[in-house]
Amino acid sequence: MKKIVYITGCLGFIGSHITRQCLNLGWQVRGVDKQTYAANLNLLNEFLTYENFIYEKKDICDLDFLYDCDYIINTAAETHVDNSIAKSDSFIKSNITGVHNLLELIRITKKQKPPVLLHFSTDEVYGDIEEESHTESCLLKPSNPYSASKAAADQLIIAWSRTYNIPYVIVRPTNNYGKGQYVEKLIPKAIKCLQVGQKIPLHLEGKPKRVWLHVKDTSDAVITIINSGVINQIYNISGNYETENLEVIKSIVKYFHKTEDISNFVDFSFSRKGVDIRYSVDDSKLKSLGWKPTRELPSEIESIVASEREVFRW
Repeated sequence: MKKIVYITGCLGFIGSHITRQCLNLGWQVRGVDKQTYAANLNLLNEFLTYENFIYEKKDICDLDFLYDCDYIINTAAETHVDNSIAKSDSFIKSNITGVHNLLELIRITKKQKPPVLLHFSTDEVYGDIEEESHTESCLLKPSNPYSASKAAADQLIIAWSRTYNIPYVIVRPTNNYGKGQYVEKLIPKAIKCLQVGQKIPLHLEGKPKRVWLHVKDTSDAVITIINSGVINQIYNISGNYETENLEVIKSIVKYFHKTEDISNFVDFSFSRKGVDIRYSVDDSKLKSLGWKPTRELPSEIESIVASEREVFRW
């Protein structure tokens, strides 16, 4: 069945992949984007070729009207931990105030069937974990201003659902990767450093572990959830491929410079306040809906390096 969806942050990395997939499914899509520094404006030329796409340049904090829709897929957010530590104001506004505005719009919009708010949270709301994996029922113990703002938004959604019967789905994905990601994230940042001859900065000598999830698998998870019709649930999304950041950098250097010696390409003196050692989430609940990741980082990294080294991203 065709859906009518809002996608906030439609020009961002995850939002753009979901937008493209929804458009190709024939769904009616209203894209909303503030056009921050991380937005890929070139995507507009592509999306506007679809007759089932309408675009609205707007901050989610400033949205004041909702057209009829089945889902609001909220990917709009400030997401870079380093930026949140340096200055948290924009994180509070976008990640908390913005979500509050979406909830209030749904609440005051007089529709027979209110739209479902499908909200993108993060695995970071749980904090780090030395062994095993977090489930959806684990306590939230964020470690930095970014993850704290996302945890606060999750709590708002759950409270508004209980009080005002607003339907929701919260998804908590692990580290996303893929072609076209903004350069503040680890993989594209490393490639950019190599392009300009700078050393790649690594926290804690690259020992922190992350679980890597391809952005197309993330988009597939969203479609699976929507097609299932489930509401008022939280779903972890895991790429199920875990490795140290150092190993990721080794593979990037290997494909970029054709060497396994990274000593001349990495700065191990870099450190960050409150860095989490390991994230890991159990996504068996999502897999019970029939979804599973189909891509793994080792088989994807060479093509990503090849693609990204041809394009300099500011």
